[in-house]
Amino acid sequence: MESVIKVTQLSKVFSEITAVSDLSFTVQKGDVYGFLGQNGAGKSTTIRMLLTLITPTSGSIEIFGYDLYKHRKEILRNTGAVIERPDLYKYLTAYETLQLFAKMSGVKLSKANFMDQLELVGLAQRANSKVRTFSQGMKQRLGIAVALVHDPQLIMLDEPTNGLDPQGIADMRNLILMLREKMNKTILVSSHLLSEVEQIANRMLIIDKGKKLVEGTVAELFHPDDTVVYIETNDQVRCEQLLKQSNYADKLMGVDIGGIELKLRKEDVPVLTKLLVENNISVLGITARHSLEDYFLKITTANQHVEPFKN
Repeated sequence: MESVIKVTQLSKVFSEITAVSDLSFTVQKGDVYGFLGQNGAGKSTTIRMLLTLITPTSGSIEIFGYDLYKHRKEILRNTGAVIERPDLYKYLTAYETLQLFAKMSGVKLSKANFMDQLELVGLAQRANSKVRTFSQGMKQRLGIAVALVHDPQLIMLDEPTNGLDPQGIADMRNLILMLREKMNKTILVSSHLLSEVEQIANRMLIIDKGKKLVEGTVAELFHPDDTVVYIETNDQVRCEQLLKQSNYADKLMGVDIGGIELKLRKEDVPVLTKLLVENNISVLGITARHSLEDYFLKITTANQHVEPFKN
């Protein structure tokens, strides 16, 4: 498969602080690539190096198969980006904003082209509204319209859902999926909102303290047996006794007043439910918890070092 971004042993040191350390990863054409990590993990520093806003201390970056620093102009002409909160001119309208950035990019577009861009991000009805009247979510979407004004094949989004309410987050998620599925864009999206990235990314990288922990597809990172299922029934005591005498005995993780936890495959949930019903145990609720956030917390917690308390 064709790679769009290839990062090899990338490092960035600021004075005595190592922000990124020996980082390597590959983004394939057509990916929505989740770049994940807690705040301060090195995500923004890496993206800034990919955009030549920061010079690496060491390592190499290839984009579209070319060395970034030898072919900077050609690469950036085909790259769009939104770095954290977009820096827009508050007293321009949405339409005027696109006109300005198109001119700065050397792109000539018609009024219909600009309106199509605004329609794409759901802002066509606000084309003549001043940016200062926009919500944060609207500014984020306008920022993406600006990033798309020169029709790039690669888009980098740094924490695009920062400061958004639940509806704004959902709108951003749908917009990213549309850019990939309908416009065939390759998208690198960094975030610390892991449950959100899990819903849009087909491949992902998790970093911590500037270092790569894991990279791969969801299927590669998560083993199906790691699903945690929480069951609520009308008779917890009898349910526990039944499970201890069944093939699920070694799957039991814990029991409390509210329910029973097991670790098993999602495919086994219907079979387990049938077993309980056949034994006259009513199932009041089943919750399957198998998320990127669980996995992320597991591997990053293992990477933490807690300093002892000193009085």
